[in-house]
Amino acid sequence: MKRVMFLLAVPVLAALAACGSGDEPALTAGPDDARVIEVEMRDVAFSPTEVDVRAGEKVRFVFTNTGQVTHDAFIGDQAAQEEHGKEMRGGHAHHGKGSNAVSVKPGKTAELTHTFDQPGQTLIGCHQPGHYTGGMKVTVNIV
Repeated sequence: MKRVMFLLAVPVLAALAACGSGDEPALTAGPDDARVIEVEMRDVAFSPTEVDVRAGEKVRFVFTNTGQVTHDAFIGDQAAQEEHGKEMRGGHAHHGKGSNAVSVKPGKTAELTHTFDQPGQTLIGCHQPGHYTGGMKVTVNIV
């Protein structure tokens, strides 16, 4: 009788194991289905300097500072970049949770997740003194 129970139990256990592994990716995927774009921050330059995203796409930018000074990354159109630059010069910029900006010290990495709603173009700029005016920006083409 034990042998019959064992033989009946094996297919049931195999079926349960197969179901468990099939469900695992859905559980480990989590809510963050963002595409990852890696951006290097060098002294007064981003790399790449231009990226393409789809309208409605959620993107997680991973900024790695390989330079010698602190850099920041702010996502916004030209008007927002100008306003953020004024705030930075006035010492009023904040990079709180839910913000479109991060500050990254040399040798460190930081992330920004953003969903691009409308087609068009926006920018990612570094507003440390002289960086944005020196060309430290990424053009984001939203198609």
